[in-house]
Amino acid sequence: MKASDIKRGNAVEHAGKTWQVREVEKSSPTARGGNTTYRFALYAIPGGQRLDLTLRADDELREVELSRRQAHFSYKDADGYVFMDAEDFTQYILGGELLGDNAGYIIDGLDGCYVQLIDEQPVGLQLPPSVSLRVVETAPELKGASATKRPKPARLETGLEIQVPDYIGVDDQVLVSTLTGEFAGRA
Repeated sequence: MKASDIKRGNAVEHAGKTWQVREVEKSSPTARGGNTTYRFALYAIPGGQRLDLTLRADDELREVELSRRQAHFSYKDADGYVFMDAEDFTQYILGGELLGDNAGYIIDGLDGCYVQLIDEQPVGLQLPPSVSLRVVETAPELKGASATKRPKPARLETGLEIQVPDYIGVDDQVLVSTLTGEFAGRA
């Protein structure tokens, strides 16, 4: 598959590994008459390691057949995180090494996930754009600090730590972006 045909979400093979394309940036030089280049942000499947790759429009990458199955989180056991297929109730077990940092967003009953499969074997997890998590520890609100937008650290129910606005307190539900890992609002 030519670099110019690769879209966000495709799975490709590069340097003996499988990668998922998360971002595509096209660059077309105008005055010099040079070749159009494409810059890709690739994430390893499994593992999530990031690789930035720049290719010319005619460069080729081999596409890998990656299927996605909608699933919801069921439970965690010694083998890993168990997700159940939303259609046929197949259970997929994803180990901590497959999930990487995504484990910090997984709570009981989490919906909107997609288990990524290559040859029917789970190789990754696509989370919803944001998840609602409960704050379990944070500093109290400073009186009279509403004029300043100083963030403070907060620990969430999964152990994840993020920066939140000063008005957020313990037991508040907050939305966290799974793409950036940042506070995205109150739930």
